[in-house]
Amino acid sequence: MAPIAASREEFDEIPTVVGIFSAFGLVFTVSLFAWICCQRKSSKSNKTPPYKFVHVLKGVDIYPENLNSKKKFGAEDKEEGKSKPVMPKTSLHLDLEKRDLNGNFPKTTPKIPSSSDLENFTPKLFPEREKDSVSPDSLKSVTSISSEEKQDKLGTLFFSIEYNFEKKAFMVNIKEARGLPAMDEQSMTSDPYIKMTILPEKKHKVKTRVLRKTLDPAFDETFTFYGIPYTQVQDLSLHFMILSFDRFSRDDIIGEVLFPLSGIELSEGRMLMNKEIIKKNVRKSSGRGELLISLCYQSTTNTLTVVVLKARHLPKADVSGLSDPYVKVNLYHAKKRISKKKTHVKKCTPNAVFNELFVFDIPCEGLEEISIEFLVLDSDRGSRNEIIGRLTLGASAEGTAGEHWKEICEYPRRQIAKWHMLCDG
Repeated sequence: MAPIAASREEFDEIPTVVGIFSAFGLVFTVSLFAWICCQRKSSKSNKTPPYKFVHVLKGVDIYPENLNSKKKFGAEDKEEGKSKPVMPKTSLHLDLEKRDLNGNFPKTTPKIPSSSDLENFTPKLFPEREKDSVSPDSLKSVTSISSEEKQDKLGTLFFSIEYNFEKKAFMVNIKEARGLPAMDEQSMTSDPYIKMTILPEKKHKVKTRVLRKTLDPAFDETFTFYGIPYTQVQDLSLHFMILSFDRFSRDDIIGEVLFPLSGIELSEGRMLMNKEIIKKNVRKSSGRGELLISLCYQSTTNTLTVVVLKARHLPKADVSGLSDPYVKVNLYHAKKRISKKKTHVKKCTPNAVFNELFVFDIPCEGLEEISIEFLVLDSDRGSRNEIIGRLTLGASAEGTAGEHWKEICEYPRRQIAKWHMLCDG
């Protein structure tokens, strides 16, 4: 039994030995880790940052190699400023193209000029005198002349016309436009396209595709019009409208070309044409025309009856001198549109007879905050309808419009009609 008791005592001493060794190992590991951290921290503080950044505007090296970790950027400059005279800002120049792969500037030793170099050295003053000899007045005159020429010239349109006797079709090929003005001031380009209309009937309206960012667009698009007898070609005119596409507002009008076909013989085949683009001819008359309106206010039902009767002396909104007018009626309550109506389109007439009645429900009692707007527009299939004239009737209106509104308020249930002059849209 004695050997068994001795072995038990040995086994009891093993845990104490293991605990002592583990404690020494733990202390050694912690001290080693702390020493490694201290070494890394000291090595980082002694080294320069691993990258270099150069300020593009001033050419100043943010982390120059000659600075230590304890010095702040700008401290050395202050000390040098006290001892050395202040240099002008123009004297600081760093050639960024002469840096090596690491971004460092090569150290160059100043070259001592020899006597022969000093003899051959002559200051270059003659070019500077030539620059000074140019007066600002001459520059202004040159720029003004060039700007005026650019404003007057709107470019040239190239197209061809042809008549196919077999198919009885009239063909127009829009080839290209050259020298268009820039309508976008930021990119100094345009997004041109062309609308073409055969006058005077305006039945045939076509347009080309939009070409992006070009002042010399090459369209090369052919349009064929069937059902036009050859005998009637002499009575037609081609109207080209050159525009620049604008995504956020109305397209900009560059100019127009009007080409009458009278006196042109198409029996010999295709004919090539080129015409200068001119400004759009906006023919201003003494007025925008007149509109005959009849109003009646029903106080019992709280409704307003509006009758658009006639329009006369409407201005010529087209090159052909013919307009396709219609009237759009908007009802406003406290400057907010609550209802809208419109008449039918009357074709090719400056004196239109509409005679159409509209009934509006008034949301409040009385007409103090109610106003009616009449817009006379020219219908155009190929583009947005242009406003010919505008008329507003309400309590704040002046002239005949204010008198007309006062009469319908004083005499309800009575139909009162008056002519009104249209103003610019």
